[in-house]
Amino acid sequence: MLYTRKGDAGTTKTFGCDQRISKSSTIAEALGSLDEINSFLGLVKIKALGVSFVINEKTIVLSVAINRIQQDLFIIQAQLAGADKIIAHEKVEWLEEMIDGIEKILPPIKTFFVSGGVELAALSDIARTIARRAERRVVGVVEELKQTKDNTEVKQTIDKETLVYLNRLSSVLYAFARFANHNGGIVEESPRYD
Repeated sequence: MLYTRKGDAGTTKTFGCDQRISKSSTIAEALGSLDEINSFLGLVKIKALGVSFVINEKTIVLSVAINRIQQDLFIIQAQLAGADKIIAHEKVEWLEEMIDGIEKILPPIKTFFVSGGVELAALSDIARTIARRAERRVVGVVEELKQTKDNTEVKQTIDKETLVYLNRLSSVLYAFARFANHNGGIVEESPRYD
């Protein structure tokens, strides 16, 4: 069934919690933002079909890498909802390896860039901004949990690797955008501020 008739009053439940929470709560906002970036990455993945690059003598197929990121986001969503799931440090290292590898291919960053260029670059840049929002929402949950734990017993925790992963996620999406433009022969445009 695609609907339960239980959320019509603006509340929902998370994993292992018998109490209903507001759909406007920080946890619901964070889960929604993670869902949004994961869904948008589905579009980026489709547009990335056939795109690959080589890092440390390994071929990275961009659509496969994006799918792996989507799988990782499900782990983060489950953790945030209260499941006993964690993001392993190796997943952060994998993102960092891609970022470092792409940076070696591209000219150095000297300024901000105006979004655009090829479609894959523009979509990756939108994904970057959605990922940043999701990161901010998850940080909000972490801050709220710290305050709550001082007053009551709370089972839910968000580990440090999750926060590091979300931070690197926006960086790898920025690297994907820059790579797509570079691969498409697009010269990055700096803002003029005039």
